[in-house]
Amino acid sequence: MAHNCLQCIKYLMFVFNLLFWLGGCGILGVGIWLAVTQGNFATLSSSFPSLSAANLLIVTGTFVMIIGFVGCIGAIKENKCLLLSFFIMLLIVFLLELTVVILFFVYTDKIDKYAQRDLKKGLHLYGTDGNIGLTNAWSIIQTDFRCCGVSNYTDWFEVYNTTRVPDSCCLEFSENCGLHSPGTWWKAPCYETVKIWLQENLLAVGIFGLCTALVQILGLTFAMTMYCQVVKADTYCA
Repeated sequence: MAHNCLQCIKYLMFVFNLLFWLGGCGILGVGIWLAVTQGNFATLSSSFPSLSAANLLIVTGTFVMIIGFVGCIGAIKENKCLLLSFFIMLLIVFLLELTVVILFFVYTDKIDKYAQRDLKKGLHLYGTDGNIGLTNAWSIIQTDFRCCGVSNYTDWFEVYNTTRVPDSCCLEFSENCGLHSPGTWWKAPCYETVKIWLQENLLAVGIFGLCTALVQILGLTFAMTMYCQVVKADTYCA
């Protein structure tokens, strides 16, 4: 009975980690594709230029693949060391995520102020050599969200040292439309617009976060249960 239980947990954990590993491959693939085709897409921070969507996906995908691989091998080989390593790695990830979420809610106001200050600083890199990722990201955000600047379209005046905004701020896009009067530009601040959009989609974000947490808890449960079963089996055989 105990042997059948161990075999059942073994194959459930193997399938679970195989899907985990395949998910990591997918995330890594998307990250590499973004890095190759879009440059440092979605790099908005001047303080953390490496914090791009592509780099985040590549790092996340690689880490997920490693954890999934360790879990797969640990399950199929019934290796106590690998099972415990998988459990510890997944637990560390879970605790880090929990810590980040708690700190985010505790220091929301400070994060808001820092983010706006950093984004405004990053505007000065718009259109400069080696910053195509930041330029593309701002152009896409301003076009899709129909906004201009971080807190106001006047943020761009300090960048250009004149009454001008990027063409992506225009109500109707045309070449050099950013040189026209303010009446032809979007007035909404991008920071608040994106923030409101996130709040409106908070349910979807919450469901995604909850599903992620449940998957990790399931992985931790499988790993510890199988580890205990392997220890019991070894003790029984001894």
